[in-house]
Amino acid sequence: MAKLYFHYSTMNAGKSTILLQAAHNYRERGMEIFMVTAQLDDRAGPGRIESRIGIGADAAVFGAKDDLCAMVTSRMAQGPCACVFIDEAQFLTTDQVWQLARVVDDLKVPVMCYGLRVDFRGQLFPGSAALLALADDLREVRTICHCGKKATMVVRLGPDGKALHEGVQVQIGGNETYVSLCRRHWRVSMGDARA
Repeated sequence: MAKLYFHYSTMNAGKSTILLQAAHNYRERGMEIFMVTAQLDDRAGPGRIESRIGIGADAAVFGAKDDLCAMVTSRMAQGPCACVFIDEAQFLTTDQVWQLARVVDDLKVPVMCYGLRVDFRGQLFPGSAALLALADDLREVRTICHCGKKATMVVRLGPDGKALHEGVQVQIGGNETYVSLCRRHWRVSMGDARA
C-alpha cells in the first residue's frame, strides 16, 4: 500500500544520505524511481542531490509553481515508477504536499519526502507543516548537539559567528551557516537561557 512519508530532522543529520541509500535499494532490485529536489537549493549543482559524505545523484527539480502530481504523472508515462523521492521537502508549498498526497492516493505510488522540520527561528516551514499534518508516516532522522543530546533545532550564524535572531526564512547554506543544537542550547544561543 502506497504511503506519504516525511523523514525530518535538522541540518546535517544525513537526510540526503538516507534518501540516496533508499533510492539505491530500489534500483538494485530493478525498480525504477523518480527523484526530485528543490530548484531553490543548487549547492550541489542544478538538479543534483548530494550528501556531505560524497554520494550523489541527478534529479528533476521543482519550483514553487510546479504541479508535482503532474510531474509524477508525466514521469509514469515514460515507464513504471516504484517510488518518488523528494529532497529538501521543507521548500514544498502546502498545495504541493496535497499534490503528493494525490500521487499516493490516486496513482498508488509511495512518496518519500526528506527535509527540515523548523527554521533557525524555531518556526515550521510551510511544506514541513503540511507534511506533518498529511503524511501517513513520520520518521525523525536523529542527529546530536555538541552536548550529546538529540538536536532538534538549528541556528543560523552571521558573519561574526553569532546566532542570528531574525532574517528571511530561507537562506541556502551548509556547515558554514547553520549549526544543529538541542532545544536548550538553541535557547542559549538565542539569548533565552543561560549557559
